[in-house]
Amino acid sequence: MARVVLAMSGGVDSSVSAHLLKKQGHEVLGLFMRTGVHAEEDSRREGKKGCCSAIDAGDARRVADRLDIPFYALDFENEFDRIIDYFADEYLVGRTPNPCVVCNSWLKFGRLWQYGKQFDADYIATGHYARMMNGELHRAVDPDKDQSYVLYGISREMLPRLLFPLGEMRKSDVRSVAREIGLGVVAEKPDSVEICFVPDNDHARLVRERRPGRATAGSFVDEAGTILGSHDGIERFTVGQRKGLGVAAGERRYVLQIVPSRNEVVLGNREDLLSAALKATGVNWLIDSPSVALACEVKIRYRHAAAPAMVQAGEGNTATVTFETPQSAVAPGQAVVFYAGSRVLGGGWIA
Repeated sequence: MARVVLAMSGGVDSSVSAHLLKKQGHEVLGLFMRTGVHAEEDSRREGKKGCCSAIDAGDARRVADRLDIPFYALDFENEFDRIIDYFADEYLVGRTPNPCVVCNSWLKFGRLWQYGKQFDADYIATGHYARMMNGELHRAVDPDKDQSYVLYGISREMLPRLLFPLGEMRKSDVRSVAREIGLGVVAEKPDSVEICFVPDNDHARLVRERRPGRATAGSFVDEAGTILGSHDGIERFTVGQRKGLGVAAGERRYVLQIVPSRNEVVLGNREDLLSAALKATGVNWLIDSPSVALACEVKIRYRHAAAPAMVQAGEGNTATVTFETPQSAVAPGQAVVFYAGSRVLGGGWIA
């Protein structure tokens, strides 16, 4: 029997994970991260779902009590505050942040594991949809729920310590299990589809509240620099965006680039969004860093279908990705992840 610390969020995925781990004979300890994020009391009725709120903490504790496993709520508010700072600052320099990647690599499989070691745990588990196979990180069986993309940043040394109980399951089956074991409200809890600290999905407002006084209003321009109109802040935009531009034009326009030094948002046609290559920084390899160009499949955002490409590792944790076919809307700041079939090879940040 192994001792496993499980990140419990109060949702159906981590709750069923607790049940499955205990059923497998493990000694399970539930850990909840208090982040300081608050949810409205009527969030369930409105069908909203973030994570790590006081409501979620209560749900997680009730599940732990029902399953008869120890439960600890840990104060991560200061650490999580730094993730929100990262989120705001990335938008202000014209990049599109991915806080889930940062939270996973830094908090859940970093700081949370430090607590796990204090409990003499053998493994750390989460309700992520991914698989560990022969010490390797792989996609989940359910392609619609696969979360391996946001897990690439886990350190290679952590791989032998990871358990993902839901990797072979589909979401509908997870909910069925929750109902069968009497988890009540948790079984019907909606999926978390928003950034937990931006529950209304208004990231521009959060950026302005986080960094008051920063003047980011400016102009829409075309690639030749011709002014097409004005906007009230670069934090409202990301590369590839079409909706909500508010620019009258006879043809559809897309955000091609954000130039924070001039507060300009460059617009163009859909064809102008195509990129044949990209550079990645902060690359984390889950294999030995390849000495020659590596043929693999590459994802440039969560819902992107991985595209064939060649990845050449560079100096200082960088890499160059050259696509077999140009890809649309390569957004600086987003994660780029490398795959060989279902296996995650590594990834980094789009420069």
